[in-house]
Amino acid sequence: MKRLKSYYMHLRHHQNMERKWIFPLAIGSLVSLFLLFLTTITTSDGISVFPLYRSFSSLSSKFVETKIHPLPISNLPPPPRFAYVISGSAGDASMLKRTLQALYHPNNQYVVHLDRESSTQERLDLSNFVKHHPVFLRFGNVRMISKANLVTYRGPTMVANTLHAAAILLREGGDWDWFINLSASDYPLVTQDDLLHTFSYLPRDLNFIDHTSDIGWKEFQRAKPIIIDPGLYMTKKADVFWITQRRSVPTAFKLFTGSAWMALSRPFIDYTIWGWDNIPRTVLMYYANFISSPEGYFHTVICNSPQFLNTTVNSDLHFISWDNPPKQHPHHLNLADMQRMIESNAPFARKFPHEDPVLDKIDSELLSRGPGMFTPGGWCIGSRENGTDPCSAIGNTTVLRPGPGAKRLQSLISSLLSNENFQPRQCK
Repeated sequence: MKRLKSYYMHLRHHQNMERKWIFPLAIGSLVSLFLLFLTTITTSDGISVFPLYRSFSSLSSKFVETKIHPLPISNLPPPPRFAYVISGSAGDASMLKRTLQALYHPNNQYVVHLDRESSTQERLDLSNFVKHHPVFLRFGNVRMISKANLVTYRGPTMVANTLHAAAILLREGGDWDWFINLSASDYPLVTQDDLLHTFSYLPRDLNFIDHTSDIGWKEFQRAKPIIIDPGLYMTKKADVFWITQRRSVPTAFKLFTGSAWMALSRPFIDYTIWGWDNIPRTVLMYYANFISSPEGYFHTVICNSPQFLNTTVNSDLHFISWDNPPKQHPHHLNLADMQRMIESNAPFARKFPHEDPVLDKIDSELLSRGPGMFTPGGWCIGSRENGTDPCSAIGNTTVLRPGPGAKRLQSLISSLLSNENFQPRQCK
């Protein structure tokens, strides 16, 4: 009570002091208003009563305009840039081309890779497509890994291939903000304009990576077994094999697991490649003998790195149809899954069979993309008449024209970043 009384007395004293200034302030305000009124009075000829003041004011405004040249201010944040790696194996070249065209935007960066199991002719066909396409030539933002890597399913060579692509993009890809890894079995459900527009409003240090420390059955079936990936030292592809000895769960760092598909920030990719505190290298060496290492390596690195563990958004940004409980492979998506894909609000989906009719439906209904064409965006200013590709004429590449997909994606991002989902689902 004494504190409240003291506060009340102080407030009253402050109010009394303010009243002493009210009268002089009121007189000053009236004088100012009177002078302002006089400056607006003109004669019947339109001449100001105070020409000297008006001429000075005009001169002053001209001087300011000629010296400053104010720039127009946009309320829209600058769009980000994505760096994609799209990987495939034998027989995937046609799907890689299709996915690349569906994902293409002049301001993004792309690396495509067909592993060494694919034929020389198949890799050559893809290389010619990348090297000679007129749009790719103009913007120079699509690269193919010419010296193909041997990639073993479930082996650490998958991680090595992803790191290889990331290193190329850091060295040659200029400025970009997020690194996204996809396969030839993935396909977008939104346009790049939808994705760029939505991500324009996000902090550039967020990492979209599905993760958990509750590894459950994986402790006994993945963490404790020791595997060898022949792809690390052989020229012919062979499956991984197990050795009889088992190992204990690490105590130097905590294991995390999750989806192999992610959208990682440039700062985190920098850290993973350079590894200035050695966690990325240490964890990489551990995962060299870990089954299905793409589902654990990046997750364990980011969640054991204090500067990044609070930047995770627990999502892989994909629609994937799994059995319950999940089996080794997800379902192949088809036309029956179309509505569920849309309702998921995800920007990507997998796993698609080659040239399945559902891809044509996604092209026509979600991407407005014609066969063999790019997904149109604000950079495409050509006509659609007679089946012409609107992206055959190129305009301002910074112009975005988001569509319904942006609204769906915004709904997903808002949910992921809500108080209920963001911090409670970070690395724990």
